[in-house]
Amino acid sequence: MELNGAPVGADQVRVLALTNYGHFTSMLVRDFAVRGLGLHLERLVRDCRLLFDVELDTDAVRRYVRHALGGDPGPVMVRVTVYDPALDLGTIGSDAEPSVLVTTRPAGRGVSEPLRLQAARYQREIPAVKHVSVFGALLHRRRAQRAGFDDVLFTGDDGVVVESSTSNIGFVRQGRVVWPQAAWLPGVTMALIDQGLNRPATTEPVNLSDLPDMEAAFVTNAGIGVRPVLSVDRTEWRTDHEVLKEVRELYAETPCESL
Repeated sequence: MELNGAPVGADQVRVLALTNYGHFTSMLVRDFAVRGLGLHLERLVRDCRLLFDVELDTDAVRRYVRHALGGDPGPVMVRVTVYDPALDLGTIGSDAEPSVLVTTRPAGRGVSEPLRLQAARYQREIPAVKHVSVFGALLHRRRAQRAGFDDVLFTGDDGVVVESSTSNIGFVRQGRVVWPQAAWLPGVTMALIDQGLNRPATTEPVNLSDLPDMEAAFVTNAGIGVRPVLSVDRTEWRTDHEVLKEVRELYAETPCESL
């Protein structure tokens, strides 16, 4: 764990727990390269401008990540969190000087099992921003896991499908990828898949009542790539659909960008 390229002390990270104001991106690093690195950096710049009214130095971010990795070629999960250690509950309106916290953890290995999701009504605050306030998402994930599911699928009050707790969700219908039209976090993995598909994906409202008409489902994020969904509540799908295989292969073949 490093802050602006240097070892970090407890006083410098305490504000993340007590004030919890900031944003982040997580990426899988392998051989000092990242799929969609440019999109991750664009996200950090966009969110920093929105939350702190300042421009983020992406060259510095790349330098901090390389320093935190040392000589480890990975695979490793890197989280870049942008926040201001000087801002607290009473001074949150002050001019900000955001810092960059880089943390690393071992990347998961092997093929992930298909997910069983439980639908729940929930909308993240400012859904287009990958902010650090994840209490609501984790609360619903906990409830889903306590009920015997693997994760949660967020829906609006009208039953329109939005996203999973930490992933975008996509469906397959008539051999085409369908993304829900809703207020979700624009995912890097989702964008890379969209760019590489041979046949254009569609984006349209997907209601819970539409799920039985889908042929397959999957979730995407930078840590897992593409992971099949076995079921949402009592609706089940096959997890060996040819389009799922195509999407997974497409993502695996996406070129990485050097740090």
